[in-house]
Parts: sequence; C-alpha cells; structure tokens
Amino acid sequence: MSESKKIVILEDDLALVTSLSRALESDGFEIYSAVDGETGLRTIAEKKPDLVILDIILPRKSGFEVMEALSADKELSKIPVMVLTNLESSQDVNRMMELGAKSFLVKTNYSLDEVLVKVKGFFK
Repeated sequence: MSESKKIVILEDDLALVTSLSRALESDGFEIYSAVDGETGLRTIAEKKPDLVILDIILPRKSGFEVMEALSADKELSKIPVMVLTNLESSQDVNRMMELGAKSFLVKTNYSLDEVLVKVKGFFK
C-alpha cells in the first residue's frame, strides 16, 4: 500500500480546519494543522508535506511571510501551496502567485466539496 500523502493546513478558523481535516482524513490523507504562521513554518519544515493549504491572514506570521520563507528555502520551495483565503484583490493573488503558490481560492467562492476536489487534483 502506498504511503499517505501529507497535508499541512495553516488556518486560524478552527471550524474550517476541523471540516477540512475530517474530510481529507476520511480520504486517506495525513493532516497536520497550525493556527499561526510561525508554528505553521515549523510544522512544514518538520513534516515535509506533499501540499500546504495556506490562509493569508494569520497571527504571528502572515501567509505572505510564510510564502516568502518557503520560497527562500531550497527544499521547502518545492512543496506546492494552495492559498485558501477571503482576500481576493488581484494584488493579493498576483503577489502569492509570484511567491510560488500553485493555486489561489477565495473561501466564499468555493464549497468544502469544491475545495476537496481542488486538493485531490494536486495528487493526480
């Protein structure tokens, strides 16, 4: 049997973390989460996930700061990042994509099921 894919979720909305985690775990993913950017970076460095789901507005380090740290690290910069946030200005989208994000989803535009489809798309 193949090894479970690891996903780190950096999100301070605990209800969303719980919903996403349960749904992804039931599909066989190994989930780790952090509610602030600093803890999230440590978790990413420790777990070396196959995907990071990242909010922009986070305590202690913003999603932008997390992306800057990831993109500056030779090994961690290879991990795909899906941004899931309520910010939707083209400036925010462009900045995250320039920093290396592979996908940018605005929370209010996607249902949980649609987010799950996007996540699974990274592993096809």
